[in-house]
Amino acid sequence: MPTLGTQNISESYPQLLKTFGTGGVDGNLQVVTDGDNTSSALSISTSGVQSTGSFTVSSASILTGPVTFGTSFTASTGTATIGTASIGTQSVGTSSVGSSTISTATISTASISTATISTATIPLQLGAITFGSNITASTGTATIGTLSASTATISTATIPLQLGAITFGSSITASTGTATIGTLVATSETVTNSTISNRITAGTYRIGSTGPSIVQSVGTTATIGAATLGTMTTASSNSTGTFAMTGLVAGDIVVGAANLAFTGAYPIVNLSVAASDVARYNLFNASATSLSTITSGTITALSLRTTS
Repeated sequence: MPTLGTQNISESYPQLLKTFGTGGVDGNLQVVTDGDNTSSALSISTSGVQSTGSFTVSSASILTGPVTFGTSFTASTGTATIGTASIGTQSVGTSSVGSSTISTATISTASISTATISTATIPLQLGAITFGSNITASTGTATIGTLSASTATISTATIPLQLGAITFGSSITASTGTATIGTLVATSETVTNSTISNRITAGTYRIGSTGPSIVQSVGTTATIGAATLGTMTTASSNSTGTFAMTGLVAGDIVVGAANLAFTGAYPIVNLSVAASDVARYNLFNASATSLSTITSGTITALSLRTTS
């Protein structure tokens, strides 16, 4: 101790450090004082060290045991890397984080007013999730297994193919575009005002609740020449023949009308099935007088196929 070598013992007491007790360092924390018994902020024992004031480490430090923080943890500069962080309750007033790497974080309760996340990987959520006022997915694709929405407003949406059953509520509204439905079963349908620009193709069409269903209909127009029509100009005479009607089969109901160029009483028109794709007509002059010469005419025919 060269600095004390030129001093009297009584003058050098303030420069010496000692423990508060008289038995030296033991298992109890003892305040370190100087020779005049002025206490420092440091206490030592054989099992630990304690500081009641600030504790500053100017170089790197390694803490191999558990570390308990008090009211705050501050990293003024640089990057803080924490292997495993377990936080019971954390309240952050204002925080600016430059770069933070957390291997594992367990948070029991977190209250976040506003958060902006540039990139986030969210693991699979197996339990129920309750959202507040909205869910916003700005980009990408959101796939939801089962969605139950009491009220939903969708401005623009692309909906993929639906292979399962869909149950609608009180209405289906397609404001624009074209709605194509494979099979539509309606137990009760009321149409108040509707303009249909194209035809409706139905496999089976039933009128009324108990009547038969129409499953097929074929329409055609045939021209009848003067030579054939001339045989029915006399009183109580008739003229018969056939014309092509593609799609016609035995058992179909055939109805129609004749448009003939003549004067006098109009003949009775009877249509029936002659064979597959062929219809038969029978024009009968039921009057007691002869008709004028019939030069030509047409027959408009319609077939109906029904099932009970």
